[in-house]
Amino acid sequence: MSKPDLSCEVEIVPAFHDLDPMDIVWHGNYAKYFEIARCALLDRFDYGYTRMKESGYAWPIVELQQKFIRTASFGQRLIVRAEIIEWESRLRIVYLIRDAVTGHKVHKATSTQVAVDMRTRELCFVCPPVLWDRLGVAS
Repeated sequence: MSKPDLSCEVEIVPAFHDLDPMDIVWHGNYAKYFEIARCALLDRFDYGYTRMKESGYAWPIVELQQKFIRTASFGQRLIVRAEIIEWESRLRIVYLIRDAVTGHKVHKATSTQVAVDMRTRELCFVCPPVLWDRLGVAS
């Protein structure tokens, strides 16, 4: 059985308001770029935020690790790749931002989300079956 493709890529072009006083993308905006890619990825499996809420689970981010490799600038075309690498007890997504023209790595990160039952507000120590079903992975 082949491994399912649990990835998605989006293109981001930093806007003027994304820059810091040194005319490079402000470090805090990378989290916004990851969020855009994460939403596209989860929407690909019809399990975006609306579907999560409908399924009775919230998925807060509990950890975000980042590595800054190069600076990005106004108008630079960036490709943001998001890929789910873990889904059993938590949802882990790795991100890679690269320059769309040169392919150079700009930034990489990993986010970790956990399922919380919205009715009881309790943390789930195993991801709910709805996530596995949406991703098409065996339970």
